[in-house]
Amino acid sequence: MIDVNELRENPDKFRASQRARLAEPELVDAIISADARRRETRTRYETLRAEQNAFGKRVAQAKGEEKQALLAEVKELAAAVKAAGAEADAVQAEQEALVRRVANVVEDGVPAGGEDDFTVLKTVGKPRDFEAEGFAPRDHLELGELLGAIDMERGAKVSGSRFYFLRGVGARLELGLLQMAMDQAIKAGFVPMITPTLVRPETMQGTGFDVAHDAEIYRLAEDDLYLVGTSEVPLAGYHADEIIDLNGGPVRYAGWSSCYRREAGSHGKDTRGIIRVHQFNKVEMFTYTKVEDADAEHQRLLAWEEEMLAKVELPYRVIETAAGDLGMSAARKFDCEAWVPTQGAYRELTSTSNCTTFQARRLNIRERQEGKTRAVATLNGTLATTRWIVAILEHHQNPDGSVNVPKALQPYMGGLEVLPVL
Repeated sequence: MIDVNELRENPDKFRASQRARLAEPELVDAIISADARRRETRTRYETLRAEQNAFGKRVAQAKGEEKQALLAEVKELAAAVKAAGAEADAVQAEQEALVRRVANVVEDGVPAGGEDDFTVLKTVGKPRDFEAEGFAPRDHLELGELLGAIDMERGAKVSGSRFYFLRGVGARLELGLLQMAMDQAIKAGFVPMITPTLVRPETMQGTGFDVAHDAEIYRLAEDDLYLVGTSEVPLAGYHADEIIDLNGGPVRYAGWSSCYRREAGSHGKDTRGIIRVHQFNKVEMFTYTKVEDADAEHQRLLAWEEEMLAKVELPYRVIETAAGDLGMSAARKFDCEAWVPTQGAYRELTSTSNCTTFQARRLNIRERQEGKTRAVATLNGTLATTRWIVAILEHHQNPDGSVNVPKALQPYMGGLEVLPVL
């Protein structure tokens, strides 16, 4: 949630952020107007309440007819106080609703625009030249079927489209990948966490997801609970309504969880294989830190993501996401995209976001600073997901359909060097 005091003092900053996001700059003026009315109605209410209290003392001291007359005035004053309070509450609710529509303020230097307006920061490694090697690459699903690793047909039979089974070496590959990510996170000082995958609406909303309008979120209406699309959500809610100690440095968690997304807007897009599915597994880094340290922590999260990509020996690029593609909570986001040979394109494998104080304000997470409390900064970043299997299979394939296991991953596969064709 944005800081209304900051918006009131520097509205141009917020208007510029909204324009960069291709969102409504008019919201800024609507909030300023609502804030003025909120303060005005709240002042009127407090003034009437003070009059009511003072009037109460006069009534207590009065007698006879004077007291009866004063009691009549007290009744009218009480009605006025009640009406003023209701008006003040309504205006405050209106302002809060407007504030919740404004996304986090983008950081300086973030490119403006939408999904296609990202900036490429660097490219690491080169895609394999399969033509020079003398064979055409198979896509990940064909490879997965040859290896007995992916079963989409039975996934659809059991659960519907965009569900799947990972079996045999496919299951071992995912488990090894996620364990390697968790081991790296632990070595870097993260506390490993197995997180809930169902959360309350206030946790989902507090993290920055719009439970009322986000078509990507699965909801269990009978229980009023939501399936998470990332362990970022329960990890953000972990310290809700708490004051945490950051004097010893950032507090870091690594969450291992299943994740669920409806993929409501992706019909006909990436329907083959396991690139865009309803359920997947992920290891997610989550950090609470001081506001002043957030930028440096963001760079560390990106470096840890790149370390993982180096371990699985994939060519990739790092992009800075444009403002209109940041989502509600992020002020800056970097994606690592690996080359997928059969698509001839880079596809996102990791994402790391600096959410500054946006989530912490919504969830009331603070630290003590010079005798006062203030909101902390939160950041998140992906270390490994099911989707990585797509790039690993395609990039490391052999002409016969077998797949070489990256050296760093081999210990997590029981020393297996090659995934054999069945």
